[in-house]
Amino acid sequence: MARRTSLEDATCAIAQALDVVGDWWTLLIVRDTARGVCRFDELQRELGLSRKVLTERLRLLVEADVLTRVPYQERPPRYEYRLTARGRALLPVLIALQDWGDAWVLGDGGTTATAAEASLEARRVHELLGARVPEIQLVDDRGELRDPVADDVPYTVLYCFPGAFARADAYPPGWGDIPGAPGCTLESCTYRDRLDEFGAAGAAVRGVSTQRPDEQRAFADKERLGFPLLSDAGLSLIAALRLPTFRAAGVSRLKRLTLVVDRERVVRDVQYPVTDVAGSVTTALAAVARLGSA
Repeated sequence: MARRTSLEDATCAIAQALDVVGDWWTLLIVRDTARGVCRFDELQRELGLSRKVLTERLRLLVEADVLTRVPYQERPPRYEYRLTARGRALLPVLIALQDWGDAWVLGDGGTTATAAEASLEARRVHELLGARVPEIQLVDDRGELRDPVADDVPYTVLYCFPGAFARADAYPPGWGDIPGAPGCTLESCTYRDRLDEFGAAGAAVRGVSTQRPDEQRAFADKERLGFPLLSDAGLSLIAALRLPTFRAAGVSRLKRLTLVVDRERVVRDVQYPVTDVAGSVTTALAAVARLGSA
């Protein structure tokens, strides 16, 4: 990957950043390592790169402190490539590119918290069926790190929502005009009211948004939810699963979708788009019941 910046670009942060990650394959390597594809052979299989080109790209990313090599086998020595703090700081860049692609390349440029059932975006989300959720930690509404997948029950229902606030005036301007955005309070409260049914079926419930944990805590306390809300403000779950987002008030927001994940972290059921907010809770409960009886 040749260095391209000139002396005139020395103070331009865009040019300097592109000198590190401005190559097509480089950003795709960052994308896949964020998804948990961390070993050389796995990356080569996912990307279809020659061993020579992949070796060179990985070397440059390690030198740039975007990736670090972590040994996982001694004889012969084998390494995984993991994102560093510097590499994880690229996640908002990846999500911004994905959001732009969903809106302006795959879509019509409109701001929306949903998608058409036949869209390529919806197909990408449904392709998560059978995928594994990488082991990550999110901050919950009490400020504690928590695995989004529960290990003490057979299934976890992860419902992803754009945002819910304790006060009506806390919503971003124009929120009600964004297709698919309204309904987060109804969704969360419907899960609350049916929480015992999910527990009886062997499922934990987790809500996920990109809101700050203190915003989530205020909402959870007001509505007395009884289950945790998780903050993906750092975009790690979104990047790991390539979950769809939209921008509102300068913040990346999750589009509304629901995943049922088993104890082995495998996605077993997907709902997207969600057009009937209350009905989606019933659908999630039915999915858990079906999986439990299979």
